[in-house]
Amino acid sequence: MPPSLINGPAGQLEILAETPQTVSDNAPIAIICHPHPLYGGTMQNKVVYILAKSCLELGMPTIRFNFRGVGQSEGHFEHGLGEQQDCIAVAEWARQRYPNRPVWLAGFSFGSFVAYQSFTKIKAARLLLVAPPVGLFEFQPMDRIDIPWCVIQGQQDEITPPESVVDWVKSQAIAPKFYYLPDVSHFFHGKLNLLREITVEIWKN
Repeated sequence: MPPSLINGPAGQLEILAETPQTVSDNAPIAIICHPHPLYGGTMQNKVVYILAKSCLELGMPTIRFNFRGVGQSEGHFEHGLGEQQDCIAVAEWARQRYPNRPVWLAGFSFGSFVAYQSFTKIKAARLLLVAPPVGLFEFQPMDRIDIPWCVIQGQQDEITPPESVVDWVKSQAIAPKFYYLPDVSHFFHGKLNLLREITVEIWKN
């Protein structure tokens, strides 16, 4: 299915909505946020693609999208604030297309920051953060995260100091399920199958 355009807060947003061949009436909708737009991040990023593929494998309608200023999405980079509004707009569109389904939200790198800042506004039912850039953006601990959530972090991350992610996870009032993976870099070079296996395991139930 080719990408399409929807109305967003800064103009048109480019999305890629995919539906598995077999999907139940109450299957959740997965929305996946991509890495930093100023460093080549798009919805075609290989980690985002693997997350989407994993969700489709689980029978979930899945939406990737380009933040404002990326690809065919209009607007310009707004340091995470405008991108949160983009994410909310995609969730609203998804609920219109797939009514009465829970939204599960995931993000990779910068996209995990956007997801973390957006999930309460979207009223997401689950949250998955992959390689969150703690220290590069303001990941303030939440008073309470009362939905199932998970953090996946590589111990050889060359972008975010892995120890800062460990400390941030420990600071949470309600800790996430935490996968701290040896020999895994920020972009999961050579480890994409491992990421797929973990994502399927986390979200299969």
